Amino acid sequence: MHTRVPPPPSPLPRRFPLRALPLALLALTACGDQTPDSGPAPAAAAVTVANCGHTVAPETTPQRVITLNQGATEIVLALGAEEQLAGTAYLDDEISAEWADAYTRVPVLSEEYPSREAILEQHPDLVVGSYASAFTDRAAGDRESLDELGIASYLSPFACPDAADVPEVSWDTVHQQIEELALLLDREEEGDALVEQQRATLDEIRGRSPAEGLSVLWWDGGTDTPMVGAGEGGPQLVLDALGATNVFADLAGEWATTSWEAVLEADPDLIVLVDASWDTAEEKTAFLREDPALRDLTAVREEAFITVPFSTSTPGVRNVEAVQLIDAQLADG
Repeated sequence: MHTRVPPPPSPLPRRFPLRALPLALLALTACGDQTPDSGPAPAAAAVTVANCGHTVAPETTPQRVITLNQGATEIVLALGAEEQLAGTAYLDDEISAEWADAYTRVPVLSEEYPSREAILEQHPDLVVGSYASAFTDRAAGDRESLDELGIASYLSPFACPDAADVPEVSWDTVHQQIEELALLLDREEEGDALVEQQRATLDEIRGRSPAEGLSVLWWDGGTDTPMVGAGEGGPQLVLDALGATNVFADLAGEWATTSWEAVLEADPDLIVLVDASWDTAEEKTAFLREDPALRDLTAVREEAFITVPFSTSTPGVRNVEAVQLIDAQLADG
Protein backbone atom coordinates (compact mmCIF):
# COMPACT_ATOMS: atom_id res chain seq x y z
CA MET A 1 0.00 0.00 0.00
CA HIS A 2 1.49 3.31 -1.07
CA THR A 3 1.68 6.38 1.08
CA ARG A 4 -0.32 9.15 -0.48
CA VAL A 5 2.25 11.67 -1.66
CA PRO A 6 0.39 14.25 -3.72
CA PRO A 7 -2.03 16.05 -1.43
CA PRO A 8 -5.58 16.59 -2.61
CA PRO A 9 -6.19 19.92 -4.31
CA SER A 10 -6.27 22.81 -1.87
CA PRO A 11 -9.67 23.73 -0.45
CA LEU A 12 -11.37 26.46 -2.40
CA PRO A 13 -12.51 29.34 -0.17
CA ARG A 14 -16.04 30.53 -0.84
CA ARG A 15 -14.87 34.08 -1.27
CA PHE A 16 -13.20 33.38 -4.61
CA PRO A 17 -15.50 34.12 -7.55
CA LEU A 18 -15.72 32.01 -10.65
CA ARG A 19 -12.83 32.81 -12.89
CA ALA A 20 -12.67 31.69 -16.47
CA LEU A 21 -9.35 29.99 -16.99
CA PRO A 22 -8.02 32.11 -19.79
CA LEU A 23 -7.52 30.20 -22.96
CA ALA A 24 -4.68 31.64 -24.86
CA LEU A 25 -5.77 33.05 -27.76
CA LEU A 26 -2.67 34.32 -29.41
CA ALA A 27 -1.93 32.06 -32.31
CA LEU A 28 1.43 33.04 -33.71
CA THR A 29 2.00 33.50 -37.40
CA ALA A 30 2.22 30.17 -39.15
CA CYS A 31 5.31 29.23 -41.09
CA GLY A 32 5.57 30.12 -44.74
CA ASP A 33 3.90 28.25 -47.56
CA GLN A 34 5.28 24.86 -48.44
CA THR A 35 5.96 23.58 -51.90
CA PRO A 36 5.92 19.90 -52.91
CA ASP A 37 9.74 19.88 -52.77
CA SER A 38 10.18 21.73 -49.49
CA GLY A 39 9.93 18.68 -47.19
CA PRO A 40 7.41 17.89 -44.47
CA ALA A 41 5.25 20.65 -43.07
CA PRO A 42 6.48 22.12 -39.80
CA ALA A 43 4.64 21.70 -36.53
CA ALA A 44 1.53 23.78 -36.01
CA ALA A 45 1.83 27.40 -34.97
CA ALA A 46 2.39 27.92 -31.27
CA VAL A 47 -0.24 29.12 -28.83
CA THR A 48 -0.16 30.76 -25.43
CA VAL A 49 -2.14 29.77 -22.34
CA ALA A 50 -2.28 31.69 -19.05
CA ASN A 51 -2.01 29.12 -16.25
CA CYS A 52 -1.66 29.69 -12.49
CA GLY A 53 -0.01 33.07 -13.01
CA HIS A 54 2.38 31.45 -15.47
CA THR A 55 2.54 31.71 -19.26
CA VAL A 56 2.58 28.43 -21.19
CA ALA A 57 4.05 29.18 -24.60
CA PRO A 58 5.60 26.20 -26.40
CA GLU A 59 7.35 27.24 -29.60
CA THR A 60 5.64 24.49 -31.58
CA THR A 61 3.02 21.85 -30.86
CA PRO A 62 4.52 19.64 -28.13
CA GLN A 63 5.54 16.19 -29.33
CA ARG A 64 7.44 15.01 -26.24
CA VAL A 65 5.02 15.53 -23.37
CA ILE A 66 5.61 14.16 -19.88
CA THR A 67 2.66 13.82 -17.49
CA LEU A 68 3.46 13.54 -13.79
CA ASN A 69 0.11 12.60 -12.27
CA GLN A 70 -2.74 10.34 -13.29
CA GLY A 71 -5.20 13.17 -13.86
CA ALA A 72 -2.84 14.84 -16.32
CA THR A 73 -2.10 11.56 -18.06
CA GLU A 74 -5.76 10.71 -18.52
CA ILE A 75 -6.65 14.06 -20.07
CA VAL A 76 -3.91 13.59 -22.67
CA LEU A 77 -5.05 10.03 -23.35
CA ALA A 78 -8.69 11.13 -23.57
CA LEU A 79 -7.63 13.59 -26.29
CA GLY A 80 -6.10 10.73 -28.28
CA ALA A 81 -2.64 12.23 -27.91
CA GLU A 82 -0.76 9.19 -26.57
CA GLU A 83 1.70 9.42 -29.46
CA GLN A 84 2.73 12.83 -28.14
CA LEU A 85 3.61 11.36 -24.72
CA ALA A 86 7.30 10.76 -24.10
CA GLY A 87 6.66 9.49 -20.59
CA THR A 88 4.30 9.36 -17.65
CA ALA A 89 4.39 8.68 -13.93
CA TYR A 90 2.44 8.34 -10.69
CA LEU A 91 -0.87 6.50 -10.65
CA ASP A 92 -3.32 6.75 -7.75
CA ASP A 93 -5.35 3.77 -8.96
CA GLU A 94 -5.97 2.08 -12.29
CA ILE A 95 -6.13 4.00 -15.55
CA SER A 96 -9.69 4.19 -16.83
CA ALA A 97 -10.56 1.15 -18.95
CA GLU A 98 -11.46 3.57 -21.74
CA TRP A 99 -7.81 4.56 -22.18
CA ALA A 100 -6.01 1.57 -20.68
CA ASP A 101 -4.86 0.22 -24.04
CA ALA A 102 -3.40 3.56 -25.09
CA TYR A 103 -1.64 3.84 -21.72
CA THR A 104 0.25 0.60 -22.35
CA ARG A 105 2.00 2.30 -25.26
CA VAL A 106 3.38 5.13 -23.12
CA PRO A 107 6.75 4.80 -21.33
CA VAL A 108 6.35 4.78 -17.54
CA LEU A 109 9.24 6.73 -16.03
CA SER A 110 8.58 5.96 -12.38
CA GLU A 111 6.01 4.42 -10.04
CA GLU A 112 5.82 7.76 -8.25
CA TYR A 113 7.62 10.99 -9.17
CA PRO A 114 10.70 10.56 -11.36
CA SER A 115 13.73 12.70 -10.57
CA ARG A 116 14.32 15.92 -12.45
CA GLU A 117 17.29 14.26 -14.15
CA ALA A 118 15.12 11.37 -15.34
CA ILE A 119 12.60 13.86 -16.71
CA LEU A 120 15.19 15.94 -18.54
CA GLU A 121 16.72 12.81 -20.07
CA GLN A 122 13.51 12.44 -22.07
CA HIS A 123 14.01 15.89 -23.68
CA PRO A 124 10.42 16.99 -23.01
CA ASP A 125 8.86 20.01 -24.65
CA LEU A 126 5.92 20.11 -22.22
CA VAL A 127 5.54 18.82 -18.64
CA VAL A 128 2.01 18.52 -17.23
CA GLY A 129 1.08 18.02 -13.57
CA SER A 130 -2.15 17.68 -11.61
CA TYR A 131 -0.63 18.78 -8.30
CA ALA A 132 1.77 21.58 -7.40
CA SER A 133 4.08 18.91 -5.96
CA ALA A 134 4.93 17.93 -9.56
CA PHE A 135 6.89 21.17 -9.86
CA THR A 136 9.07 20.87 -6.78
CA ASP A 137 12.62 19.66 -6.23
CA ARG A 138 11.45 16.09 -5.77
CA ALA A 139 10.10 16.01 -9.33
CA ALA A 140 10.40 18.34 -12.33
CA GLY A 141 11.67 21.38 -10.43
CA ASP A 142 10.09 24.81 -10.49
CA ARG A 143 8.40 26.03 -13.63
CA GLU A 144 10.72 29.01 -14.08
CA SER A 145 13.74 26.71 -14.30
CA LEU A 146 11.95 24.64 -16.94
CA ASP A 147 11.25 27.82 -18.92
CA GLU A 148 14.98 28.58 -18.89
CA LEU A 149 15.56 25.20 -20.54
CA GLY A 150 12.91 25.87 -23.18
CA ILE A 151 10.47 23.40 -21.61
CA ALA A 152 6.84 24.51 -21.27
CA SER A 153 4.78 23.41 -18.27
CA TYR A 154 1.10 23.20 -17.37
CA LEU A 155 -0.44 22.70 -13.93
CA SER A 156 -4.06 21.84 -13.23
CA PRO A 157 -5.73 25.18 -12.44
CA PHE A 158 -7.36 23.54 -9.41
CA ALA A 159 -3.88 23.07 -7.90
CA CYS A 160 -2.50 26.58 -8.43
CA PRO A 161 -0.17 27.46 -5.52
CA ASP A 162 -1.78 30.90 -5.18
CA ALA A 163 -5.37 30.46 -4.00
CA ALA A 164 -6.33 33.64 -5.88
CA ASP A 165 -5.61 31.79 -9.15
CA VAL A 166 -7.73 28.75 -8.29
CA PRO A 167 -11.08 28.76 -10.11
CA GLU A 168 -14.36 27.69 -8.59
CA VAL A 169 -14.93 24.02 -9.34
CA SER A 170 -17.72 23.73 -11.90
CA TRP A 171 -18.38 21.66 -14.98
CA ASP A 172 -17.37 24.69 -17.06
CA THR A 173 -13.97 25.00 -15.38
CA VAL A 174 -13.40 21.24 -15.45
CA HIS A 175 -14.08 21.29 -19.18
CA GLN A 176 -11.96 24.38 -19.69
CA GLN A 177 -8.94 22.49 -18.34
CA ILE A 178 -9.56 19.87 -21.02
CA GLU A 179 -9.92 22.56 -23.66
CA GLU A 180 -6.68 24.27 -22.63
CA LEU A 181 -4.66 21.09 -22.95
CA ALA A 182 -6.41 20.32 -26.22
CA LEU A 183 -5.32 23.75 -27.48
CA LEU A 184 -1.70 23.21 -26.41
CA LEU A 185 -1.58 19.77 -28.04
CA ASP A 186 -3.31 20.86 -31.25
CA ARG A 187 -6.20 18.54 -30.43
CA GLU A 188 -9.01 21.10 -30.36
CA GLU A 189 -11.45 18.99 -32.38
CA GLU A 190 -10.92 16.06 -30.05
CA GLY A 191 -11.31 18.34 -27.04
CA ASP A 192 -14.55 19.80 -28.35
CA ALA A 193 -15.95 16.33 -29.07
CA LEU A 194 -14.99 15.06 -25.60
CA VAL A 195 -16.61 18.01 -23.83
CA GLU A 196 -19.75 17.72 -25.94
CA GLN A 197 -20.01 14.01 -25.12
CA GLN A 198 -19.59 14.64 -21.40
CA ARG A 199 -22.18 17.39 -21.39
CA ALA A 200 -24.69 15.13 -23.13
CA THR A 201 -24.09 12.39 -20.54
CA LEU A 202 -24.55 14.85 -17.68
CA ASP A 203 -27.74 16.27 -19.17
CA GLU A 204 -29.26 12.78 -19.45
CA ILE A 205 -28.42 11.82 -15.84
CA ARG A 206 -29.43 15.19 -14.42
CA GLY A 207 -32.77 14.78 -16.13
CA ARG A 208 -33.41 11.57 -14.15
CA SER A 209 -31.92 12.70 -10.78
CA PRO A 210 -31.30 9.07 -9.76
CA ALA A 211 -30.18 9.98 -6.22
CA GLU A 212 -32.89 12.51 -5.46
CA GLY A 213 -33.93 12.33 -1.82
CA LEU A 214 -30.77 10.51 -0.71
CA SER A 215 -28.39 11.99 1.85
CA VAL A 216 -24.79 11.03 1.10
CA LEU A 217 -21.47 10.92 2.95
CA TRP A 218 -18.50 11.10 0.57
CA TRP A 219 -15.65 9.56 2.56
CA ASP A 220 -12.19 10.14 1.13
CA GLY A 221 -10.22 8.62 4.00
CA GLY A 222 -8.97 8.94 7.56
CA THR A 223 -10.13 6.92 10.54
CA ASP A 224 -9.23 9.16 13.47
CA THR A 225 -10.81 12.20 11.82
CA PRO A 226 -12.57 11.48 8.53
CA MET A 227 -11.79 13.54 5.45
CA VAL A 228 -15.02 14.05 3.53
CA GLY A 229 -16.24 15.62 0.34
CA ALA A 230 -17.19 19.20 1.20
CA GLY A 231 -19.30 21.74 -0.66
CA GLU A 232 -16.95 23.22 -3.26
CA GLY A 233 -15.18 20.49 -5.19
CA GLY A 234 -15.38 17.35 -7.30
CA PRO A 235 -17.57 15.37 -4.86
CA GLN A 236 -20.14 18.16 -4.66
CA LEU A 237 -20.13 18.49 -8.45
CA VAL A 238 -20.82 14.77 -8.84
CA LEU A 239 -23.52 14.61 -6.15
CA ASP A 240 -25.28 17.66 -7.59
CA ALA A 241 -25.43 15.97 -11.00
CA LEU A 242 -27.12 12.96 -9.40
CA GLY A 243 -29.62 15.02 -7.40
CA ALA A 244 -28.18 13.80 -4.07
CA THR A 245 -27.75 15.79 -0.86
CA ASN A 246 -24.19 15.99 0.45
CA VAL A 247 -24.42 15.81 4.26
CA PHE A 248 -21.32 18.02 4.50
CA ALA A 249 -22.17 20.52 1.77
CA ASP A 250 -21.96 23.28 4.38
CA LEU A 251 -18.21 22.73 4.85
CA ALA A 252 -15.95 25.01 2.82
CA GLY A 253 -13.49 23.71 0.27
CA GLU A 254 -13.28 20.60 -1.86
CA TRP A 255 -12.37 18.33 1.05
CA ALA A 256 -12.70 18.90 4.77
CA THR A 257 -11.95 17.02 7.97
CA THR A 258 -14.83 16.47 10.34
CA SER A 259 -15.65 14.15 13.26
CA TRP A 260 -17.31 10.78 13.50
CA GLU A 261 -19.76 12.39 15.92
CA ALA A 262 -20.85 14.67 13.06
CA VAL A 263 -21.19 11.65 10.77
CA LEU A 264 -23.35 9.85 13.35
CA GLU A 265 -25.53 12.93 13.68
CA ALA A 266 -25.93 13.20 9.90
CA ASP A 267 -26.71 9.46 9.58
CA PRO A 268 -26.49 9.37 5.78
CA ASP A 269 -28.60 7.09 3.59
CA LEU A 270 -25.61 6.28 1.40
CA ILE A 271 -21.82 6.31 1.78
CA VAL A 272 -19.53 6.86 -1.20
CA LEU A 273 -16.17 5.19 -0.53
CA VAL A 274 -13.13 6.52 -2.35
CA ASP A 275 -10.88 3.67 -3.50
CA ALA A 276 -7.18 4.53 -3.67
CA SER A 277 -3.98 2.48 -3.68
CA TRP A 278 -3.03 3.88 -0.26
CA ASP A 279 -6.51 3.54 1.31
CA THR A 280 -8.86 1.06 -0.31
CA ALA A 281 -12.64 0.98 -0.24
CA GLU A 282 -12.40 -2.53 1.21
CA GLU A 283 -10.43 -1.20 4.20
CA LYS A 284 -12.95 1.58 4.70
CA THR A 285 -15.87 -0.83 4.63
CA ALA A 286 -14.23 -3.11 7.19
CA PHE A 287 -13.61 -0.15 9.50
CA LEU A 288 -17.24 0.97 9.36
CA ARG A 289 -18.57 -2.53 9.99
CA GLU A 290 -16.25 -3.15 12.94
CA ASP A 291 -16.56 0.16 14.76
CA PRO A 292 -19.07 -0.27 17.61
CA ALA A 293 -20.70 3.12 16.96
CA LEU A 294 -20.41 3.49 13.19
CA ARG A 295 -21.86 0.07 12.44
CA ASP A 296 -25.20 1.44 13.64
CA LEU A 297 -25.29 4.06 10.89
CA THR A 298 -28.25 3.53 8.55
CA ALA A 299 -25.99 3.21 5.50
CA VAL A 300 -23.76 0.66 7.26
CA ARG A 301 -26.66 -1.45 8.54
CA GLU A 302 -28.21 -1.47 5.07
CA GLU A 303 -24.87 -2.02 3.27
CA ALA A 304 -25.55 1.14 1.29
CA PHE A 305 -22.00 1.57 -0.01
CA ILE A 306 -20.90 2.84 -3.40
CA THR A 307 -17.28 2.79 -4.53
CA VAL A 308 -15.55 5.25 -6.85
CA PRO A 309 -11.84 5.40 -7.79
CA PHE A 310 -9.91 8.27 -6.25
CA SER A 311 -8.99 9.47 -9.74
CA THR A 312 -12.67 10.18 -10.49
CA SER A 313 -13.08 12.41 -7.44
CA THR A 314 -10.63 15.24 -8.15
CA PRO A 315 -11.65 17.86 -10.74
CA GLY A 316 -10.80 16.45 -14.15
CA VAL A 317 -11.73 14.35 -17.12
CA ARG A 318 -13.11 11.46 -15.02
CA ASN A 319 -15.67 13.32 -12.90
CA VAL A 320 -18.37 12.31 -15.37
CA GLU A 321 -17.27 8.71 -14.88
CA ALA A 322 -17.94 9.09 -11.13
CA VAL A 323 -21.47 10.26 -11.94
CA GLN A 324 -21.96 7.25 -14.22
CA LEU A 325 -20.53 4.78 -11.68
CA ILE A 326 -22.80 5.99 -8.88
CA ASP A 327 -25.78 6.04 -11.23
CA ALA A 328 -25.10 2.43 -12.27
CA GLN A 329 -24.58 1.20 -8.71
CA LEU A 330 -27.81 2.85 -7.59
CA ALA A 331 -29.62 1.12 -10.42
CA ASP A 332 -28.17 -2.23 -9.31
CA GLY A 333 -29.72 -1.65 -5.93
